[in-house]
Amino acid sequence: MNYRENIRLALESIKSNRLRTMLTALIIAIGLMALVGILTTLDAVKKSMTDAFSNMGANSFTIRNRGTGIRIGSGKRPKPFKAIRYEDAVKFKDSLNTPATVAVSVFASGGSTIKYGNLKTNPNINVQGIDENGLAAQGLGLSEGRNFSKSEVVVGNNVCIVGGEVVDKLFKNTDPVDKLINVGNNRFRIIGILAKKGSSMGFSGDRAVYVPLPKAKQINSNANPSYTITVMVPNNDIMDNVIGESTALFRNIRKVKIGETNNFEITKSDAIAQTLFENLEFVAIGGVAIGIITLLGASIGLMNIMLVSVTERTREIGIRKAIGANPTVIRRQFLIEAVVICLMGGVLGIFLGMVLGNIISLAMGGAFIIPWLFIILGFILCVVVGIGSGYYPAKKASKLDPVEALRYE
Repeated sequence: MNYRENIRLALESIKSNRLRTMLTALIIAIGLMALVGILTTLDAVKKSMTDAFSNMGANSFTIRNRGTGIRIGSGKRPKPFKAIRYEDAVKFKDSLNTPATVAVSVFASGGSTIKYGNLKTNPNINVQGIDENGLAAQGLGLSEGRNFSKSEVVVGNNVCIVGGEVVDKLFKNTDPVDKLINVGNNRFRIIGILAKKGSSMGFSGDRAVYVPLPKAKQINSNANPSYTITVMVPNNDIMDNVIGESTALFRNIRKVKIGETNNFEITKSDAIAQTLFENLEFVAIGGVAIGIITLLGASIGLMNIMLVSVTERTREIGIRKAIGANPTVIRRQFLIEAVVICLMGGVLGIFLGMVLGNIISLAMGGAFIIPWLFIILGFILCVVVGIGSGYYPAKKASKLDPVEALRYE
């Protein structure tokens, strides 16, 4: 008997037990939906993070007073060193003698309210102090207006650059450029509007106001803020050389003695992405474990269904053996039937998992993806589960004695 005939018989058996088959296929679908959904979400998040960091430029590194702070669960917080002072950051920027661009920034406030006339935003606007290179260092562009000039950064003029969300809230039908707004207790003139970027990994770059570094010192509620230095290198080939020179220069500025370890952290931009990807592996392992446990339960259910099917069709098996079907043909029929049921649940589960994963991805600001690798692996997994669950029932059916089977009622 060929495989086509076996598949036809399997489909006829499935049609005669539709409810039982649908429930079994649904259990398999739920297992694969959990597996494919989680893995699709992780792939979409990785793509979103890659795009976010590529906008910052792969050839850059930052100098901070602590590590990135990216950790999973109860991992240890990065050890903080003494804050990087404004004077130290500016001295580094003026003294670094390499073909690189240096930007200095500081976080001033994460809960500011921006006011224009009688309108105001929610108290959730981020205020950052940057220099003339700050926008480029963070991968930000302007849709209107201009960037800070060097003189404005040095003097600390009352000018600012605002994000798209601030504009939408305060200037619905008005051109915001050259308008005066209140950031807390300070008054600023808008000189530029950031191009909208949406959110990446849950953070929105549109909900922000950027001011010159000296003005950020006045807004900052922290009496001893730590400044961040970003060094953008034109060519990755000289990255290590620039990092070496930057380390030596900043050790001298921070008065680190020979033999002592650095009291600051240097982190490449792509290293931050790699750290995030490594942490996501733990989530992926958990997702795979959940999917496999669900599929294991589904395979046990399928095996039980197939054993019941063998019992119900004992006379049919006896008749087929009596007219010449050998044990191999009987075993193959029941194996194919188990695989077909798994594939029915697999198609539904893979589709639902892909939809679920992309819905979560789009809600997080990610992109829509089609996980071809997981789709192929899902179908392979269905075949493996079908063979594993159907082998024992198929073997039992193939060993039935035809005479005893024909007597069965």
